[in-house]
Order: sequence, then C-alpha cells, then structure tokens
Amino acid sequence: MDLNSSLSSSTIPVVSTLTKPTEDAKSSPTSSSKVHKPISYWPGVYHSPVTDALWDERVTINERLFDIPNDAPPPTELLTRTPSESRTTIVYAFSSDSTLREQYKDPWNEFRIGKLLEDLDALAGTITFKHCSDDDITTRPLMLVTASVDRIVLKKPISVDKDLKISGSIIWVGRSSIEIQMEVITQESVALTANFIFVARDYKTNKAAQVNRLTPETEQEKILYDGAEARDKVRKMKRGEDKKQSDKSEVNRLEALLSEGRIFCDMPALADRDGILLRDTRLESALICHPQQRNLHGRIFGGFLMHRAFELAFSTAYAFAGIVPSFLEVDHVDFYKPVDVGDFLRFKSCVLYTEHDNADQPLIYVEVVAHVTRPEMRSSVVSNTFYFTFTVRPEAKAKKNGFRLRNVVPATEEEARRVLELMDAEALQRSQSI
Repeated sequence: MDLNSSLSSSTIPVVSTLTKPTEDAKSSPTSSSKVHKPISYWPGVYHSPVTDALWDERVTINERLFDIPNDAPPPTELLTRTPSESRTTIVYAFSSDSTLREQYKDPWNEFRIGKLLEDLDALAGTITFKHCSDDDITTRPLMLVTASVDRIVLKKPISVDKDLKISGSIIWVGRSSIEIQMEVITQESVALTANFIFVARDYKTNKAAQVNRLTPETEQEKILYDGAEARDKVRKMKRGEDKKQSDKSEVNRLEALLSEGRIFCDMPALADRDGILLRDTRLESALICHPQQRNLHGRIFGGFLMHRAFELAFSTAYAFAGIVPSFLEVDHVDFYKPVDVGDFLRFKSCVLYTEHDNADQPLIYVEVVAHVTRPEMRSSVVSNTFYFTFTVRPEAKAKKNGFRLRNVVPATEEEARRVLELMDAEALQRSQSI
C-alpha cells in the first residue's frame, strides 16, 4: 500500500536522519522552507526521524513562543476543541526508504519496540500540544509532560518491510489531564494500540493548569471519551485504596506468596527446582543524562526513558528465559519525578512473576524502576516505574525441547506486595476488557 499517496495536512512524513539538525533545513527535499532557531533551542543534537519530523510540525508555533517575555501572564481563556482538531498521523515509508528501514529494524527484521515507545511519546506530545495551543501570543505557554502510560498492547508483529503509520488524537480531558489514544497501522490493520496520559503545568509556578475542553462529535469519539473517563475514576479510586491499611485477605495472600520464599532462604536444598528467587532475576544499568536527550522543556525526554527501560526489560526476560523473548504489552508506566540533564540515572529490573496457563504462550512480567541518584547528597529517589509483559518467540521455543519457565518466588514482604499489586492490576485490566 502506498501511504504517501493519501497524505493530508495533518499527516507527517518521516524520513531517515543522516544529517545534523544544524544543517540548513532547505537542503532536505522533504523539509519546508522554515529556518530553525539556533541549536540551543533544539531538544538535543541527534534525534530519531520521528522526533525531527514532529519538531518541524511544531516549529512555527514554537518560534513564536520562544519570544514571549518571562513576565507574560498565564492563559486566561479556555477553548473548546474536537478530537479531529488534534488528530495527527506520522508515516514511515519503509518500502521506499532503505535507510529509514535500517534505523528501525531489530535482529528479527521487526520494528524496534524501544524506538517505537520513543516515537509514541513524541507523537502524544505533539497531539497534546495541538489541543492546548491557542492564538494568544501575549500569554505564556503551558508545560505539557507525560504523567503515565495506561497501556500499550501489541496485537501482531510489526515488520519493517511494509509502510507503517501511527495515528492518534485526544480522546478525553479533565481539568489538567489529557488522555491520548494512538494506533499503529500496517497493511490496513491495527498492529498496536497505546494510551498516554499527559498533564499540564504552569511554566512559572509548576502547579496544575487547566486545559482546553474537549467535545466528542462522532459516536466512536463519545465511546472513547466515556471509556477514558471511567478509567480516570478507577485510577482515582485506586489511589484512595492504596492509602488504606491491608485487610486480613491481603495478609493471607502475602503469606501464601512468602511461604515458598522462606524455604529458599532457610532450606535451599529442599526448595522447588522449578523456582527461582525474585532477587536472582535482577539486572541493572546506569547512565548520566546528557543534553542530547532533553525535551522541549529542558528535561530528559520521557520516550528516551521508556526506550532505555524497555531494552533492560527485554534483556532481563532474555536472561531469565534462556531463549529470545517476544514483547506483548507495556502494562503501565508512571512518571513520578522529572529527570534532568546531568542526573545519574539507575535502572533496576527483575521478573516479578510468570504465568503458565497457556503452554503455547507463557508470560513473563518484568518490572523496571528508575532511580535518580545524587551521590553528593547521598540521595536516591524513584523517578519512574515500568511494567512489561513478554512471552517467548515460538520458533525459539520449538528448538528447545522440554522448555518451561521457572516460577519466581518473592523472599520479602516488600517483594510480595509488588507482585500482588501487579497481579491485581492485570486482573482489573482483564475484567474491563471483557
């Protein structure tokens, strides 16, 4: 299918990036005649093809916003917009751009999921930017940040041999929060769905700021709006329940999970040979955050964090299973604290638990926690939590006779609580999808 033949004004073509963003934008045959601001205004020196394309989409508005004085007042008038006004599509012409294809393919000739997470976050930001923008050049802009990822579900493998597009729009807004839904489409069918939550803050005070209203028009838009509103109520209810003390049933569940862990710790010779302690599945990586990874607001791009977390989660599942894993879902991502340029960031991962109900598709649930560590201050705070679900690649499983995933066993109450929280979240998601 030739996706380029039906490009509209809200469709953004993606091209391979082999040049530096400081080079003249006019030198690219697909770029407009706009002249970009100096390099200091770019959110980093090197970007993915999608980030560059989306930056070009926003550059006209951003050029104006950069010139607003620091004492500009906050926005005073809220507009009412429709989902169609924020709808944006990006197109990957893999069939005709071999360089672009090389930038995105993994060892199995499929789309690199880590880079896809980056691109989804960048697209969600542009969609949110469109919804929240106005024509008042006298007011200061809102700061729009990723608050969480509700869920990302892979419905089928995504090949880089065929053209691909990602399309999305705002489906719900609260007072200061915004939900964006996106679909990855290949060969006219949906290969992946993703829901992101953004929040708006005032640039000066960093307090929550009101956003433009949303009026769904079509029946489908109304269904999506109602579903997002119901999920928002569930999130608020869950936050309230988390503050309550555990009841007797939860204590019993914790005890059941910890009983096998005590055998591993106290009588290892008698422990289940099909099990492994949760702490023995851990991997870790660390990095210093550089200016080339920052976003429009000067902080580290959320998509970059998801990319790095995914790579560690994939490695954790690989080391645990002993054969190549296959990505299924991002179960949930929370952005608790911003990550700044110069921060020392540590990612810690582990397998929380496994499921064997479907022998053809055993499940591996991986948790990744990001910590901003400041050695000078002797402090370490959690900035993000990520939850991924993997299975194993069928062709790899077929080559390993008698393959079976081991059971993961928590050894501490804190580990057991994390396992139960994810199990409960998964059960809730399944009940809502029925």
